[in-house]
Amino acid sequence: MSEIAIFGANGRAGRAVTAEAVRRGHRVTAVVRDPHGYEGTTGPRVRVTRGDVTDPRAVTAGHDAIVSAVFDGAAEPRAFYTAAAKALLSHGTGRLIVVGLSSILATADGTPLMDTPGYPQEYRAFYEAHAAGAEILRRADQDWLIVSPAGDFDHRGGERTGRYRIAPADAESRISHAGLAVAILDEIERPAHHRTHLGVEQSS
Repeated sequence: MSEIAIFGANGRAGRAVTAEAVRRGHRVTAVVRDPHGYEGTTGPRVRVTRGDVTDPRAVTAGHDAIVSAVFDGAAEPRAFYTAAAKALLSHGTGRLIVVGLSSILATADGTPLMDTPGYPQEYRAFYEAHAAGAEILRRADQDWLIVSPAGDFDHRGGERTGRYRIAPADAESRISHAGLAVAILDEIERPAHHRTHLGVEQSS
């Protein structure tokens, strides 16, 4: 049983990761901006606390893993995601996993998805903000992992099948939030990838 702190625990990805962690018997510190608005998994294994992912003091020591599932609409996204990466690294936990964007994941030929022909560019500043946060992680000495859909989330919901595969970026690829959570908890329980960006998609 591990102690896992989850930032953004009230978002769709964060709620899925919290639910999967509790399902597997772990204890969760659900870090949210407004504990009164928390709608995720509750129970004796979940402690909900107020915190900001950019604040190095947001969680106390003693966690075996930290997951950041924060997707923020900040006015200055680059400043937000770089500050978040620095704060997450400062916690010094054994396992740091960040839910990332497929936009900055490499395709099969090594091209970032956001640079492929026809990929939407209206959110380019948001993609580049995530890339800047990822670069902070890459320059650090600590262990970290970015996990994202290889393409996009299945916004129709999607059941928890427990079946997924690692894949390069592909705009047509899909995975449910529950599927991504399974991949993240697998990496917490049995770390197999380190200091890289991992794309995952649903498999049959």
